[in-house]
Amino acid sequence: MATVKFKGGDVQTNGQLPAVGSQAPEFTLVGSGLQEIHLSDYKGKRVVLNIFPSLDTGTCAASVRKFNKWVSEKENVVVICVSKDLPFAQSRFCGAEGLENVITASDFRYNTFATDYGVLLTDGPLKGLISRSVVAIDENGKVIYTELVPEIVDEPNYDITAF
Repeated sequence: MATVKFKGGDVQTNGQLPAVGSQAPEFTLVGSGLQEIHLSDYKGKRVVLNIFPSLDTGTCAASVRKFNKWVSEKENVVVICVSKDLPFAQSRFCGAEGLENVITASDFRYNTFATDYGVLLTDGPLKGLISRSVVAIDENGKVIYTELVPEIVDEPNYDITAF
């Protein structure tokens, strides 16, 4: 279990992010076309997981915009933006914003990503949603960078030097 803050108050997650150097846990998420998305779909690519509570907040929306720009300047890298928002809302947001470089994925159907990655909020006003964090994974599925953002309302670090 990890402790983060939401507007200054302590909230708990169900666990810890995967350790740097460990194999990233496989996942099944739901994409914008309601198709399943798996980490293994991106074998051979570097993957950044931009994990957040909901696109309906300014900070989450800003992170998607910034990672969309960031990944447009990278080669062999995909950014998967993970929340519990429905795929319809994720698609509507990216369509309205003209964001075409990120992949949106929802944990609404299986509810296993948040628990397997240790980011499920277990108390506080956002209980049941996902804590803001970033996980970077290399071409072989190894975790090479993690950040559990200490204050959920703050943006993550976009300077992922591993890439």
